[in-house]
Amino acid sequence: MNKDWIEKDFYAILGVTKDATPEEMKKKYRKLARELHPDKNPGDKKAEEKFKEVSEAYDVLSDSAKRAEYDEARSLFASGAYGPQGGFGGGRGGGGYNVNYEDLFGGDQSGFGDFLGGLFNRGGGQRTRQPRRGADMESTVTLSFADSLDGVTLPLRLSEDAPCTMCHGTGAKAGTTPSVCPTCGGNGQVSRNAGGFAFAEPCPTCQGRGLFVEDPCTLCHGTGRGKKTRTVQARIPAGVKDGSRIRLKGKGAPGERGGPNGDLFIKVTVTADKLFTRKGDNLSVTVPVTFAEAALGAEIEVPVPRGGTVNMRIPAGTTTGRTFRIKGKGIRGKDGKNHDVLAAVEVSVPQNLSADAKSALEAYAAATVDHDPRKDIYALGGKSAKSSTS
Repeated sequence: MNKDWIEKDFYAILGVTKDATPEEMKKKYRKLARELHPDKNPGDKKAEEKFKEVSEAYDVLSDSAKRAEYDEARSLFASGAYGPQGGFGGGRGGGGYNVNYEDLFGGDQSGFGDFLGGLFNRGGGQRTRQPRRGADMESTVTLSFADSLDGVTLPLRLSEDAPCTMCHGTGAKAGTTPSVCPTCGGNGQVSRNAGGFAFAEPCPTCQGRGLFVEDPCTLCHGTGRGKKTRTVQARIPAGVKDGSRIRLKGKGAPGERGGPNGDLFIKVTVTADKLFTRKGDNLSVTVPVTFAEAALGAEIEVPVPRGGTVNMRIPAGTTTGRTFRIKGKGIRGKDGKNHDVLAAVEVSVPQNLSADAKSALEAYAAATVDHDPRKDIYALGGKSAKSSTS
């Protein structure tokens, strides 16, 4: 506690007795604050100074711990114990009210926070305004499979906190202004004694804002907060996977007092494609072929992403599951070049045969009777082909 306070009679400034109850002081303070508020006395420096004194007095006397320290210091001062070299240690130092008006009004440019901050900062107690980084934000997007291949730029409409557009963050109805909270004296916190320990908790009167709004704004209902929307052009990179989380640096909430913007994090959902699936950095597709094409070899058309087809040669004797690589038709990589498409062959067996087709297959079976595709598994099983079929 500084000497300047000790030499002041805060009880006399508030117009209450030394044994006044907190309720009596609150009532008196609210009455004086309304009478002396600068908005009601424009240009009246005396009223403004008196308003400061009343608020300073209530700031100390409304806090039980500060009040006890103040009373003790005043007693010592009256007895002469406070000498020229004396002093009382305390957390307030040279003094300004412990009210963070930038936090209350979100760094808006309405000027109201600057007005109150200047009103209650005294001399060397002026608060140093530090840049503050904007908050990070999150959004979600759903991409088509085609857009995920080459990347896409999307407009994202974001909603974020902002000062109320009607009251500009004060929380008070147009034409009025809030006053310093009479309960916490603008601190936004009160002390609660629990078993000999003091705990700080949000002020129940102002909910931690430090200000008391007697006539709330009809739009924000006294909170001083609102919402605003803005559109961000978000670039989603090529080859993004389903479930990816992309960070767009500097696209989050704006910083305050010259601080940097926050970041925007985008969670991406990629819709499944009916034909292609991802296999690492490549794409995979299953290509049905006829028995004749697989046995004799053929050149077939294979669909590729982004539309169209390419010709792919399969050699004679190709079996189901054999995979062929189609280069440069897949996902675009970070280097700007496309990865590959992996085409897996699947021999298609017809479900219904015409009489001619059936006769032809029977003739083929008779011509290849010596070919047993299962002889290798018989050998591994320790049986001969003859015993296995008997």
